[in-house]
Amino acid sequence: MFNGFRWLAFTLLAIVGYLATRNGWLNFMADSALIANYLHNHGNEGIMAIFLAGALFTGIGAPRQILAFVLGFSLGGVNGTLVSTLATALGAAGCFFSARWLLRAPLTRRFGQPMRQFDELFRKQTFLKVFIVRLLPVGSNLATNLVAGCSGIRFLPFLAGSTLGYLPQMLVFALAGAGIGNADRSQLVLSVALFIIASVIGALLYHTQRTRNLASIVSELP
Repeated sequence: MFNGFRWLAFTLLAIVGYLATRNGWLNFMADSALIANYLHNHGNEGIMAIFLAGALFTGIGAPRQILAFVLGFSLGGVNGTLVSTLATALGAAGCFFSARWLLRAPLTRRFGQPMRQFDELFRKQTFLKVFIVRLLPVGSNLATNLVAGCSGIRFLPFLAGSTLGYLPQMLVFALAGAGIGNADRSQLVLSVALFIIASVIGALLYHTQRTRNLASIVSELP
């Protein structure tokens, strides 16, 4: 019974993902003006719809920075940061459980070695290590989510580390979007300043042996 349900769920997810990418259903998520107009006309219901669409958008591998920029343009820097970060975290959670419940066996057979390395490295201090990886511009967000789900790491540290690790980049891009959307030069300047600070912190982190090992594993994921 449970196996049948799992394969039914996988089939539905595959169909939705295929149709969404083939027919361009999520292309509107990259259109700042279209999203802003939609949210203006639909209020809180529109925010919820865009939130769920954003989770799907990032969950299938689209850049989370685009989501942050668009929502910063539409909702302002702070609200855009919060909504885009939580949507991306929901997308990561969806990938994690899809991999753990539906794809674990086939993915482990296909990519066993990198998954074993990931599991060995991230099983301990999961929150801290996932947080560091999310801060660095390395690897594929989609691949990391899927491999994490196939590994033996715990979900809550993965989700917490991901959410907090996403925040700095999401803030930078949301502020950039808000600066353009509101024609506010100060927000653009703040966005650039934060980007530089984040880059410096990332460079400093990368020079530690632990971080290089984490970045290497994530960069080599399929």
